Amino acid sequence: MIKRYMTFQKNSGISPYIWTILCILPFYFIFQTASPIKIIVGVILTVLFFIFYRIALFAKGWPVYLWAFILIGISITSTSLYSYVYFAFFLAYFIGNIKERITFLTLYFIHLISTSASINFSIVQQDELFLKQLPFVIIIWISVILLPFNIHNRKEMGQLEEKLEDANKRISELVKLEERQRIARDLHDTLGQKLSLIGLKSDLARRLITKDPEQARNELKDVQQTARTALSEVRKMVSSMRGIRLKDELVRVKQILKAAEINFNCSQDISLKNVSLLTENILSMCLKEAVNNVVKHSGATSCTISIKQTWKEIVLTIHDDGVFKDDSDSETRGSGLLGMKERLEFINGSLEISTQEGTTLEIKVPNDVKPIDKEGA
Repeated sequence: MIKRYMTFQKNSGISPYIWTILCILPFYFIFQTASPIKIIVGVILTVLFFIFYRIALFAKGWPVYLWAFILIGISITSTSLYSYVYFAFFLAYFIGNIKERITFLTLYFIHLISTSASINFSIVQQDELFLKQLPFVIIIWISVILLPFNIHNRKEMGQLEEKLEDANKRISELVKLEERQRIARDLHDTLGQKLSLIGLKSDLARRLITKDPEQARNELKDVQQTARTALSEVRKMVSSMRGIRLKDELVRVKQILKAAEINFNCSQDISLKNVSLLTENILSMCLKEAVNNVVKHSGATSCTISIKQTWKEIVLTIHDDGVFKDDSDSETRGSGLLGMKERLEFINGSLEISTQEGTTLEIKVPNDVKPIDKEGA
């Protein structure tokens, strides 16, 4: 029981206690009057206010206006007769939770005008009990101005976050579906043809084993070689499916550029913080493809790689002092720029190419900032 109470207190803070005080407080103001009739009327109005307030919280459509006008009327009456202005705080919370924009704005301005008018009327009347609590009245009036917009905007933000979470889940499912389709295509292209070839050659060797043993042995050698090739391709495919870290890819890039006798320059240690494995994997593949293009087609003597990570995006820049040749060039057809763009589009990234003073590839992807524990999972 104590544990449950502590959990409730931790999650709710002091707001339940404030609401409790505001619910009890009107009776204090009501019993300040000497008239029994006013006391009875005040108690009835207070009880009706809380009943109607409960109903209004679950109302939809045009009844929202009806209950809101009734509650505003009770609030103005309580302010005028009993100097109790705090019902306006309840109404500010109620109006802030209205989803429809037009209804929200209409009731907001009606409530603001009516509350301001009742406060000014009480000040003009020089009500002693009202003037004693004037600092608290000013706080309530400020709450009437600011609280509805604060609650309404927070609700809208919560709805947008829910939609974003749903969209991310759908994207995640699409990523899985696309990956399954890619694996299926790779398996079909890699193993399908070779397994068919192994089946045909095995059947041929079975028929030739008595007629032409030498030819049967040659066919079985081909079967053995085809099986080894298929196994090697499967291993490569499985290796490519594993997540590639940018740091690991950078080591391979250094080795490739060194073997090609191209000077490698890196302004800082390339490492990313709190980035999803998918994003880093795609960046690594794009870096690998870009460096392969530099080595094969550019004729460059130096290559510079830099990366910049901000709260908004990640920018990967690859610059070389060689000559740019695009995919339309017959000698460089299939150089991978189209594939890089397709990969980047998958994570809302972009690729920009500049051919001034060499070739510069600027890759930009949104900084998704995934938590480390989720990334590891």
